[in-house]
Amino acid sequence: MSDTLYHIGFGRSDLGVQPPTLALLSGDPGRAKYICDRYLSDSVMLSEHRGLNSYLGKLANGQPILSATSGMGAPSLSIVVNELFQVGIRQIIRVGTCGAIQPHVHVGEVVISSGALCRQGAANDIAPIAYPAVADPFLTVALAKAAEDLGIPAHVGITASVDTFYEGQERKDAANPHLLRKLQGITEEYRRLRILNYEMECGTLFKKASVYGFTAACICGVVAQRTITEAIVSDPSLAVENAIWVAIQAAQAEGGGHS
Repeated sequence: MSDTLYHIGFGRSDLGVQPPTLALLSGDPGRAKYICDRYLSDSVMLSEHRGLNSYLGKLANGQPILSATSGMGAPSLSIVVNELFQVGIRQIIRVGTCGAIQPHVHVGEVVISSGALCRQGAANDIAPIAYPAVADPFLTVALAKAAEDLGIPAHVGITASVDTFYEGQERKDAANPHLLRKLQGITEEYRRLRILNYEMECGTLFKKASVYGFTAACICGVVAQRTITEAIVSDPSLAVENAIWVAIQAAQAEGGGHS
């Protein structure tokens, strides 16, 4: 009987005699493939089912690792993470993109989330609203140390993790300029709370990690500076590359992580 899981399209038996316990998780399937092609050796494609591309390979130190796709948003991530846990993954680094809401956080730099203000419906099915959404401290420090060693400007702090890209992040220059009253001015409110950035997945990831019993962290390349414009930069490649590079270095330094 096959042990293939319904959404990710592979099972524990596909991971070989030395199965990985660590996964780099990207929202974009193209980013998951890029990580595999550029940074991993002895790599194989596990699945492209539903666009949730997953690849198995090795880091430079020989450590097995998955480069997997979460899809966009917390509901998709919650499914993927549940199934990755079922196949034995016990450490996840989300490698994403974000919009900065503080003026000192610049495009091309990275934000490492120590915790999240979690405005996500998927997270509420995992734990109560008041349950803290916090990253693993050891993995977070490993990311910060990797960024320092690589000379990549990094900011560590709180992320606003929200369900929607447009309304939820107070974007008005889009299809719906008529935001709900509760969302009008929310970015400035978050700025005063010293929140660094907006993204769409890490709050749910952090809550799942605490409830399930695995370690998780999040690093995002900054592709928009929301104190200036709602628009994403025309070329986000530097920010994405910086986030990936830091995540790879931290993964190698951790060498399997903490349990």
